Amino acid sequence: MKDLTGKCPVMHGAATTGITGTTNSDWWPNQLNLNILRQHDRKSNPLGDDFDYRDEFLKIDYKSLKNDLNALMTDSQSWWPADYGHYGPFFIRLTWHAAGTYRTGDGRGGGGTGAQRFAPLNSWPDNGNLDKARRLLWPIKQKYGNQISWADLLILAGNVAIESMGGKTFGFAGGRPDIWHPEEDIYWGAENEWLGDKRYESTRQSLENPLAAVQMGLIYVNPEGPNGNPDPLLSAQDVRETFARMAMNDEETVALVAGGHTFGKAHGAGDPELVGTEPEGAPIEEMGFGWSNAHGSGYGVDATTSGIEGPWTANPTVWDNGYFDLLFKYEWQLTKSPAGANIWHPVDLDEADMAPEVDGSGKKVSPMMTTADMAMITDPDYRKISKRFHENPSEFSDAFARAWFKLLHRDMGPKSRYLGPEIPDEDLIWQDPIPEGNANFDINGLKSDISKSSLSVTEMIETAWASASTFRGSDLRGGANGARIRLAPQKDWEANKPKQLKAVLDVLEPLAAKHEASLADTIVLAGCVAIEKVSGREVPFNPGRGDATQEQTDIESFAVLEPLADGFRNYQKADFTVSPEEMMLDKAQLLNLTAAEMTVLLGGLRSLGVSASEHGLWNQKVELSNSWFNTLLDMSVKWSETGINSYEATDRASGKVTRTASRCDLVFGSNSQLRAIVEVYAQNDNSDKFISDFISSWVKVMNADRFD
Repeated sequence: MKDLTGKCPVMHGAATTGITGTTNSDWWPNQLNLNILRQHDRKSNPLGDDFDYRDEFLKIDYKSLKNDLNALMTDSQSWWPADYGHYGPFFIRLTWHAAGTYRTGDGRGGGGTGAQRFAPLNSWPDNGNLDKARRLLWPIKQKYGNQISWADLLILAGNVAIESMGGKTFGFAGGRPDIWHPEEDIYWGAENEWLGDKRYESTRQSLENPLAAVQMGLIYVNPEGPNGNPDPLLSAQDVRETFARMAMNDEETVALVAGGHTFGKAHGAGDPELVGTEPEGAPIEEMGFGWSNAHGSGYGVDATTSGIEGPWTANPTVWDNGYFDLLFKYEWQLTKSPAGANIWHPVDLDEADMAPEVDGSGKKVSPMMTTADMAMITDPDYRKISKRFHENPSEFSDAFARAWFKLLHRDMGPKSRYLGPEIPDEDLIWQDPIPEGNANFDINGLKSDISKSSLSVTEMIETAWASASTFRGSDLRGGANGARIRLAPQKDWEANKPKQLKAVLDVLEPLAAKHEASLADTIVLAGCVAIEKVSGREVPFNPGRGDATQEQTDIESFAVLEPLADGFRNYQKADFTVSPEEMMLDKAQLLNLTAAEMTVLLGGLRSLGVSASEHGLWNQKVELSNSWFNTLLDMSVKWSETGINSYEATDRASGKVTRTASRCDLVFGSNSQLRAIVEVYAQNDNSDKFISDFISSWVKVMNADRFD
């Protein structure tokens, strides 16, 4: 018998010894995982429910904070010396890699939460040695405490770094609250090894949605070229695709690449096999540090991070046009770094174009370019932009400042959320601007006219839901405010039933005009009227939404918000690699819903006749009640599969088919956690609770985008 003497009988949640127990996901790997709906559990927040970071930020001595950050840039520490005596390039990389995980596909990633402090981001290969940059910032975080979040500090540090080296910035907005545990349920790819790239179909443009990076553990692209292939034209394909998925066009892409690479150097001084494990895998005595390097001192001239070695310009801590000067001046030859990475060196380099060594020794070294840099002059479209920027330095400076500001703020949502003294006055199209609405119209008069209209309860509910449920809590885009459901591209989305939508808007638009209300408010108010009709309860309504114009709406940018699946409406545009119920969870999380809110909303919407297919409509009449849950739990029928996302119920006594359902219907009876919630709402004593909770959850979705 195995000796268990001395073994702890408790299965601990954190294993530092490699001994763990089996979990539910080990036994049932295909079970629906609801953890994404608990992603930002307040229980892990040490500041408590009463803490309001936005209030705290407004108290900060912003000028002193920036002064301290400026001083830090040249305060070199012995345990991680500053290259060239200036940490500026290091902090630019820190900020870029905090914000640069943003992706348009689902709005996730970005610098809005301080997530870089946690796995997996703190241990991605592309984030090598950024653990040191965050430690350098700790004394400043400690000094200013709750008045500056890590999320804001990680972003502001890069801005100050650029300014400290003579670069132009477009502004800065604070207001990013921190999270307190990893966002473990964000999908970063299916690969089970670092730098894997099983995320493509037949071409480099068929990158799996919603991913943006080309390989697991990278922020953007492999700088050596696709999978290390040093082909600049192939690299340009990767650069264009991945930057587009991070909301950048060609001009913004060139500006960011050139501007970012105006500063600093890459590190590949020695054998990468001498670099230790990442922070999350490091031994406890490393105290959260990772990538310990046994090559020489392990830092400065001996540092190995990406494996690429050398600066991009002759003046790595000064904003100038040196990047383009060198790129266009020389022929470039493919070589290898000391770490074995593919890099490009200039042919017949002039001594005046050599760069200083990082340690201040006076030694001169050759600048270099990556394959991704070579793409900037090899791809015809990129070359035209690069040439224009080279010939017009002020235009390049402005383009970089604007693209950098967009990179840092793309996931912050509307300008109404911006805080601080450096907010730009200019409205930018990517901020999804919305004119101010009128909050002082006759609400009761408009409600009366809506109630007398020809619109059905289901039509009003569907339209309000279609408008508001575009909201994404990830990047705070979409929602009912702006009434963009009447504009391209939303008016033509299949999920929105364009023909029905036009008929509904044709009724609501003149009523909105009559009462001097926005159409955005009128659409939401119509949903309230519908619920009040069938429930007899008052539904809270918050006026003041505005109506955006088509000119204020970037069609291509808004196209990514189109629902390809919406379990709340039983809508599925196509078959996907993940199940309909998983996509429903994804949408619920983007709407910031809990499992209970998701459950009560879906059951209520079904009882109100909302379903894009024939499935799930089990009520004899449109009413707001818990009857759908009662029918779901009915044991007089037996369910059987009839298609990929199609099921039918057969009466056990008569053998007749009585109803049909989708996976998004039946999962509420089959999943044990969801069924437990359904049973609460199906109880005889909870019919009132069901109505109250539905209205509360409905109002939450309708107001999700209200930051005014």
